[in-house]
Amino acid sequence: MNSIFEDIAEFAPHITPGRALAGLDLGTKTIGVAVSDLLWSVATPLKTVRRRKFTLDAAELIAIFDQRAIGGIILGLPKNMDATEGPRCQSTRAFARNLSRLTPLPITFWDERLSTVAAERALLEADTSRKRRAEVIDHVAAGYILQGALDRLAHLQNEAAT
Repeated sequence: MNSIFEDIAEFAPHITPGRALAGLDLGTKTIGVAVSDLLWSVATPLKTVRRRKFTLDAAELIAIFDQRAIGGIILGLPKNMDATEGPRCQSTRAFARNLSRLTPLPITFWDERLSTVAAERALLEADTSRKRRAEVIDHVAAGYILQGALDRLAHLQNEAAT
């Protein structure tokens, strides 16, 4: 069974109610991780995983998923500003394929354009030091990615209820 869904509407029926969702911001050196509450309304930045090699990164992520009883994974898809997909999107899709072989959790993508810009702006507004911004930017960006997806899921649920 394919556990990777292109669209969040296809993903929604496969996530388990009452389990948190995880949002990931994949970078070349780090992976930002955010988690939702059990009602899928609020995303909270959790941590930044330093990338080493895929098997080690995946093991660390799966440990987080198990510890937090995660019910689905949302990967930020770094599209170009004109909505085309470049090498970073291909890398993210390859990561999803490899991760899907190691976990039964459903995986989907969320357009992450400007998530890092929004995270940087929020950290600047909070008068966060440059050093601290560098430490937290990836998981704050993961929080923006996850929050966007949670808002879309809420909208889909509201549409289904009416």
